[in-house]
Amino acid sequence: MGSENLEEVISKLMRGEVSLSKLDEVLGNKNLAVVARRVFLERKLGIKLSAIASTILDFEQIVGRNIENPIGAVQVPIGIAGPLLIHGEYARGEYYIPLATTEGALVASINRGCKAVTLSGGVRTRIIRDGMTRAPVFRVRNIDEALELVKWVNEHFEEIKKVAESTTRHGKLVRIEPYIMGNNVWLRFEYTTGDAMGMNMVTIATDKACEYIEKNFPGEAYLVSLSGNMCTDKKPAYINMLLGRGKTVVAEAVIKRDVALKVLKTLPEYIHEVNLRKNWAGSVRAGSLSINAHFANIIAAIFIATGQDIAQVVESSMGFVWTEVRDGDLYFSVTLTSLEVGTVGGGTRLPTQQEALKILGVAGPGDPPGTNAKKFAEIVTAAVLAGELNLLAALSARELARAHERLGRGRSG
Repeated sequence: MGSENLEEVISKLMRGEVSLSKLDEVLGNKNLAVVARRVFLERKLGIKLSAIASTILDFEQIVGRNIENPIGAVQVPIGIAGPLLIHGEYARGEYYIPLATTEGALVASINRGCKAVTLSGGVRTRIIRDGMTRAPVFRVRNIDEALELVKWVNEHFEEIKKVAESTTRHGKLVRIEPYIMGNNVWLRFEYTTGDAMGMNMVTIATDKACEYIEKNFPGEAYLVSLSGNMCTDKKPAYINMLLGRGKTVVAEAVIKRDVALKVLKTLPEYIHEVNLRKNWAGSVRAGSLSINAHFANIIAAIFIATGQDIAQVVESSMGFVWTEVRDGDLYFSVTLTSLEVGTVGGGTRLPTQQEALKILGVAGPGDPPGTNAKKFAEIVTAAVLAGELNLLAALSARELARAHERLGRGRSG
């Protein structure tokens, strides 16, 4: 459709005769619809959106999958930290970490942590649990029927599993954990999801399973909500801290005393004391669910760079730091209880995000399936360790304010 027709559509937008959401259909071209929305906003608001217009995205490929009503794209700077030496079950070797952020000093901080870890022999990583969850809530008549529903689900697990897995090639139902409160029954379905983060996968599978339960359970069980908030998605929750969601990963390193002095400009004892008094005592006194300084900083930057679900930074950044001084060196570990990542699906298919995943060697599906997502989870956790180590070191050396003054604030600030 030519520019004359585009102008006609924009005029109709200005008059309120057509809605923004109908432009893909009206113009028959999703990229042209992007232009129409953007020009409409420019004219209506009296502004220019030339930077938002600058994008390599093909909206024919992503509208309806990644975005609705698009007008362009936002650019976030990507920096690189590394090399970071990792000794994982899936991630083995040196890696460069792509970090998309607007926070000055963050990339430099993680980079220095990577140097200290690598010079000390690297970081070990292990995944200790893997399972994406969805927890529907059912209403029953009374406690007896609640117990009957739980019993029935346990007895018919294999049938429910077959129904759920009929919706997916890679999703496997591992368990169903029941929780009862009065006449409410939550069934927390847990799946392995291959290389996908898996939220859509398990939602569709669980929906099918719930239909089967409602139809076949001999009592009265009514599905109130497919998500009953015990999953728990995009909210901090103890259940994720205890049972995990996504991948539970541990990373550990022993930072040599001479490396701490030369690279981090501090001593292991000082880092250990900051962890005890800041992370542990301070977090407990504040009532925090997590014991860490800034896991979310590193995870958010990696998530933005690699096309992860940004809202899941909430639960993905929950976790713990543990330190010990061992013969003058520093044992340093981080545990992420509910890291939700994938290398296929969602935003991972976008071009710049694909390139960031390629930097890590984890773009697309793994061979065998699931290995790329696990490798990615180990890399993310190792990067979190590096970033956390450096911040605690900077605090112990009283460098934090100076670093932000130098790298995080404009000259006019």
